[in-house]
Amino acid sequence: MGATVQKEVFTFFKNLEKNNNRDWFNDHKKEFKAIEADIKQVYNAVLENLNKHDDIDKLKLFRIYRDVRFSKNKLPYKTHFGGSFHRTKPKLRGGYYLHIQPNNESFIATGFWEPAKEDLLRIRKEFEMDDQEIRDIINEKQFKSVWGDFVGDEVKTAPKGFSKDHEAIDLIKKKQYIFVKKFTDKEVLDANFINEVDQAFKAIRPYFDYMSDVLTTDLNGVSLI
Repeated sequence: MGATVQKEVFTFFKNLEKNNNRDWFNDHKKEFKAIEADIKQVYNAVLENLNKHDDIDKLKLFRIYRDVRFSKNKLPYKTHFGGSFHRTKPKLRGGYYLHIQPNNESFIATGFWEPAKEDLLRIRKEFEMDDQEIRDIINEKQFKSVWGDFVGDEVKTAPKGFSKDHEAIDLIKKKQYIFVKKFTDKEVLDANFINEVDQAFKAIRPYFDYMSDVLTTDLNGVSLI
């Protein structure tokens, strides 16, 4: 039987939510370490699946300890697991993220969280010049059924240097180009969860292929790598 998310993960985080302090966590450190070891198997299984149809150069599983230095929230521990899967640059762009959290707060995300300034301008310029190809991809029936619409931050009217009246301003004004798919606790605990995640990640590929092509060429289509 392959790796699966165990219900103890959710139980632990629900208890941690009620006892988010160092004393409680230290008293339950052994329990956490056992849960973390199981979760690492889940993330590694997702990585193994991804590498069957993509090229991932790194899995980063984020630590449970919160950085509270610049946050108003001073609680010391996260109440979720998060991990990102990095595609091999410079040829392949975009990234995958898996978030496991109780109370039906789990999700996967794909796309471009914080595009570099140069990449963001290049994407916007592409959409300014021709927005048909990207719309065909993200509005395709199967793609839409899995990933829905873009989410993420955007400017209020138009970025500097772009017209607020441009027909593609809905795309141009975005600062992030992300898709999110949510899961219930029941879905996460299901034996088929890792496969469901992989099928969703597979479905994003037309978008990633397009964006990788945009970000590795200039506006004339000449390769930059």
